[in-house]
Amino acid sequence: MGLEADIQFALDDPDLPGADQLRQWLDHDFPDLDGKTVLLRLVGEAESARLNQRYRHKSGPTNILSFPSDVPEWIDDPSIGDLVLCVPVARREAVEQHKALDHHLRHLLVHGVLHLLGHDHQTPEQAEDMEQREIEILARAGIANPYH
Repeated sequence: MGLEADIQFALDDPDLPGADQLRQWLDHDFPDLDGKTVLLRLVGEAESARLNQRYRHKSGPTNILSFPSDVPEWIDDPSIGDLVLCVPVARREAVEQHKALDHHLRHLLVHGVLHLLGHDHQTPEQAEDMEQREIEILARAGIANPYH
């Protein structure tokens, strides 16, 4: 068993995958994180915008926010952090990019988990490395390169 997840739905949206499906994706996509957990909260634009302003000092909602665990390493805590996924932003992006919503949501989850694991895209080299990891993980799930 890979990465486990606690799922919170802060909005009612019948088009979203259920908690079990989201857990299956994370478990499949991160099998090397056996025994680790993540909190995933699916939210609307208002909550995303509040968190984005408070923690990133940026206005408006964003597709996914990653909050790595700040528990000292010497404390045995399985959590790698929290993810906050803004469903309306993700849905708009999927439409604009001509992608299936499930594929885009899964890509955002992979992207968010990689941030929790310390990956970033501040430099061109970091961005290339992170994108390649995302492409490889999604390919194992049968999802085409999200950057093409």
